[in-house]
Amino acid sequence: MTVDAPARVSPLSGWQDTFARLPVGIQVQELCFLTQITLRANAEGPAARAVESLLGLRLPAASRAEMSGEIKALWMGPDEWLLIAPADTGATLLMELRSAIGEEFATVTDVSAQRTVLSLSGNLTRRILAHGCALDLDPRVAPVGACYTTLLAQTGITLVVLAEAAPSMWLLVSSSFAPYTATWLVDASTEYGGETG
Repeated sequence: MTVDAPARVSPLSGWQDTFARLPVGIQVQELCFLTQITLRANAEGPAARAVESLLGLRLPAASRAEMSGEIKALWMGPDEWLLIAPADTGATLLMELRSAIGEEFATVTDVSAQRTVLSLSGNLTRRILAHGCALDLDPRVAPVGACYTTLLAQTGITLVVLAEAAPSMWLLVSSSFAPYTATWLVDASTEYGGETG
């Protein structure tokens, strides 16, 4: 007798129809089941250099993100980064990271179930986020590649600026708070119902 694995359900399963009804100036999409791995290592140490060599990227400095490749790297704090990779690559990536690090001092931990990723784009993105985020998101202050851990409507998030000309951002939010965040985004968008940005 074979037992089927339980179906995976994203934190915002069923929200796509609601997101589709948002004003033209903002689009929201959940990026489901991305692999997320926390790396803790000395930024100047051999473990960090080994990870950079393996991934073909430079671990970003404070409040920055490296988003150009298949594997993304977000600065989360001193000597801490979040590596984001395609879905279902966690086991392989962990093995490769641990092999590259070897005996050097560092930790890698799969935290994929901890949070989900919301992709926001459109001309209204910054205006809507400004209703609940104290950060100045003007492109002169928060340029492409900026990465901030902050609050949005009293919910802890990590915000990454992806593009400026057509504003695009990622919001990483705890899976348990994702429905609250989605509800807030829909509510904050209501007043822009007739606008295109």
